[in-house]
Amino acid sequence: MSGSTFGRLFTVTTWGESHGPAIGAVIDGCPAGLPLSAKDIQPYLNRRKPGQSRYSTARQEDDKVQILSGVFEGFTTGTPISVMIYNHDQRSRDYSNVMDTYRPGHADYTYDAKYGFRDYRGGGRSSGRETIGRVAAGAIASKLLASLGIRLTAYTRSIGAFCIPEDETDLSCIFQNSLYMPNMEWAKKASEYLESCIKELDSSGGTIECLIDGVPAGIGDPVFEKLDASLAKAVMSIGAVKGVEIGEGFASSLLLGSQNNDPFYCENGRLSKKSNHAGGILGGISDGSQIILRAAVKPTASISKPQQTVTRNMENTTLTVKGRHDPVIVPRAVVVVEAMAALAVADAMLANMSSRLESIQTFYKR
Repeated sequence: MSGSTFGRLFTVTTWGESHGPAIGAVIDGCPAGLPLSAKDIQPYLNRRKPGQSRYSTARQEDDKVQILSGVFEGFTTGTPISVMIYNHDQRSRDYSNVMDTYRPGHADYTYDAKYGFRDYRGGGRSSGRETIGRVAAGAIASKLLASLGIRLTAYTRSIGAFCIPEDETDLSCIFQNSLYMPNMEWAKKASEYLESCIKELDSSGGTIECLIDGVPAGIGDPVFEKLDASLAKAVMSIGAVKGVEIGEGFASSLLLGSQNNDPFYCENGRLSKKSNHAGGILGGISDGSQIILRAAVKPTASISKPQQTVTRNMENTTLTVKGRHDPVIVPRAVVVVEAMAALAVADAMLANMSSRLESIQTFYKR
């Protein structure tokens, strides 16, 4: 199975299945000398682990990370960093009724179409649990970026139709509610909506916003490795994500050029912009302002309502999905979006080291 590796210089390869013994990742390209321990990674994993609220799956996993290689005496060695998280609370029996039946909204049919074989226990590699490896790798990338003055902040912008207006965003509220929404009143409204979804045996989607501060101007490689293209690929690779936008995104199609362009001005010898419709990226290259990214997350595909489907033998049938499933994926996916954005930016920062001869000469200056 190809396609399990992301990045050019700062790379991550994830491995493992939802109901296998363990899951993890191998991170390669991290420079030597970065202070790193499990304590740097665990807080990120805690943000995505199950059982945090009634709006996430009841599966109980402690998701404790183990660093197997690439770190010695508290510092990265420059060699591949391998991390592993054991699975403990698998209930494969919950999936016996989908062994030969395709769940609507899942990758069951497409995996069969591609491989002629699939791990039906929780979806195998297509399970959201695969994102554990991404989050662990993203935590390391975030630690690297923090040493360069770059900070990422991700949160839930909307649940269903309940979207926080931009002027009502309060980032200090993100960790004060189980939905990771930057407004307590809107979090309450979204929670009430989710209660109705649960009663109706249904699920909801939403949007995640990620802000990236401190990225200098000049990061991103035209034409196929543009920074926005790399960010979009990183975030779109998350299983539940169905759309990505930078800055005004799709809304820019409704604007005039005079409205969408961000006027430049110079103050104290420094270039700035009067607005940020571009979301911090022009021509695929960072412009030094805040990078704004949004991801659209689909409703949880596993719902308890009876659904029409077919079996592997192409027989029409009705399926009721059993097991423990999130009524909304968005809150637990917030840190996954943040992690993938961190991986994309870290990779682009390393690639930029060779963009100017003077930078190479300075680096190798004796």
